[in-house]
Amino acid sequence: MIKFFRKNRQKSLTENKFSKYLIYAIGEIILVVIGILIALQVNNWNEESKKE
Repeated sequence: MIKFFRKNRQKSLTENKFSKYLIYAIGEIILVVIGILIALQVNNWNEESKKE
């Protein structure tokens, strides 16, 4: 999976398609933020269950 994203990123940069690369970068940032929010939510659920 990582090879796929790396290949897409390199292809976009070599073909001078900066707009596509920018969209890719923004999408990657959004995925990371969603992952962090999910991890925080799981942590909050765990803390709540410990309190009970």
